[in-house]
Amino acid sequence: MAASPASVESVIRPLGSCLTKLGFEVYPLKVGWYNSVLPPSLHLPYPDDTLAVVVLSTPAMFEQAFLPFLEQRGIQKPCDPVDQCVRDCVSTAVSQSFSELKVDVRYDYELLPSRKPKFLAQTAAHVSGAAFYYQQSDVTDQPWAGKKMFGVCIHPSFGGWFAIRALLVFEDVTVGSELVQPAPPDCVPSREDRIKLLEAFNFRWQDWSYRDIVPPAQTYSQRQKEYFSTAPALRLTLLRTWGLLPEEEVQPDLSPDEQSQANGHG
Repeated sequence: MAASPASVESVIRPLGSCLTKLGFEVYPLKVGWYNSVLPPSLHLPYPDDTLAVVVLSTPAMFEQAFLPFLEQRGIQKPCDPVDQCVRDCVSTAVSQSFSELKVDVRYDYELLPSRKPKFLAQTAAHVSGAAFYYQQSDVTDQPWAGKKMFGVCIHPSFGGWFAIRALLVFEDVTVGSELVQPAPPDCVPSREDRIKLLEAFNFRWQDWSYRDIVPPAQTYSQRQKEYFSTAPALRLTLLRTWGLLPEEEVQPDLSPDEQSQANGHG
């Protein structure tokens, strides 16, 4: 099918109608915005005016989507339970709202055969205006003496209490000048706070403190914090203790490496 113009609202409204009530947010972007800040090897293989949408999960997703998903659908081993839930929510929304459109859905955990990620989640969030991607280059007079510091996105409402889950590319939909690129909200404007953010993220990410760099409207619940603080190899067991999985679903065969990680080694 040849690419056809469409209003952004005709995509965002039905997608948001399906996903917002489950604790997700959706933000439109043009493929060209994303490609313009990346080297050709990481480009999405679509024309610049192709419509894409980045999907974020808010703190509400855990209670509004994930826990009901476990109760109603269960999980398929060995895939990550949250990844399964996100895939189910997004694929259901796409099939219900866009059955006649070709949509390239890329999840944050997927890799290409080259082992590169299918999309750079933080870059997509930044160029869509959803969240500001704070990087080492955003700090003047860096105090780290050449040390590599990884960047992190901060949401204007949720701080670091959110996740970037998927990118949807509407292959046959083009948008024109009606979609203007928004600047992501710079909610950590000072050099001192940017240093504090990057150091907390790189050196102390386990203590959650980087997520509170701005006062969040909502944070993860205690149950959600417990889940994400638990080693991945032990999360199915945790879900069983919560009564959300039958026992036969929570006895995975762990590899020696997974067993080591579960025991806090490696």
